[in-house]
Amino acid sequence: MLVLLAITAPTALVFGFGGASAARSNFPPLRWFGKAYVAVVRGVPDIAFFLFFVIALDQGFELIRHQVLCPDWAEPVRQGNDFRVCPEAKLPLGNAPQWVHEVYGFILAVLTFAIVFGAFAANVLYGAMMAVPRGQMETAEAYGMTRRQAFWRVLVPQMWVFALPGLSNLWMILIKATPLLFLLGVEDIVYWARELGGTKQARFTSYPHGDWRLWYFLGLLVFYLAFTRLSEVVLERLMKRLSHGQATIGASS
Repeated sequence: MLVLLAITAPTALVFGFGGASAARSNFPPLRWFGKAYVAVVRGVPDIAFFLFFVIALDQGFELIRHQVLCPDWAEPVRQGNDFRVCPEAKLPLGNAPQWVHEVYGFILAVLTFAIVFGAFAANVLYGAMMAVPRGQMETAEAYGMTRRQAFWRVLVPQMWVFALPGLSNLWMILIKATPLLFLLGVEDIVYWARELGGTKQARFTSYPHGDWRLWYFLGLLVFYLAFTRLSEVVLERLMKRLSHGQATIGASS
């Protein structure tokens, strides 16, 4: 879980920043793409996205490899409900060790989480960019800065104080969403709590204790509450630091 959060959170922030920047672009196709990304991903239920997008992403990777590695393949890739590519194009390869399959599944999970939560982050960052007073950008341009220089030196440093409350809520939602990894075939701490605490799982029949799932899940409850509380403290301190010297509620408190 912690590894997933450590990788997914910055990756989703990158997707979000890219989506927000595209949504406010002066180039119409790029602006349409950014707004469509935010609208489509935010409009699809997360569980449906996790169930179907991963399959489509996996098949997309295999199709690209199939076209590159097996150009002489005569059979159609789509055969009814089956998706068949040449053995060399499979991801991972059939003879790959188990850890390769697990790492590949984890990468797909991270990418899926990043795309989903990146859309929400893009919406938050877009609002934060629009909240920065237009006069700040006009002043920067009046001093001779280009639009790109004003964006990176004026807009981006100031937008974080407006974005942090929304990003804080998104971080809390991401923490609670990690059990959805089970839908993607990744064994997270909720999965292991159920497996280790149960008594009927074949993999753990030698465990001497009875059904301890209640205690394992109570331990998870304490862990999640403690982790979210720690996150609140860190985010509150970060908010005070970012708002220091600015005319905001966070700076005056």
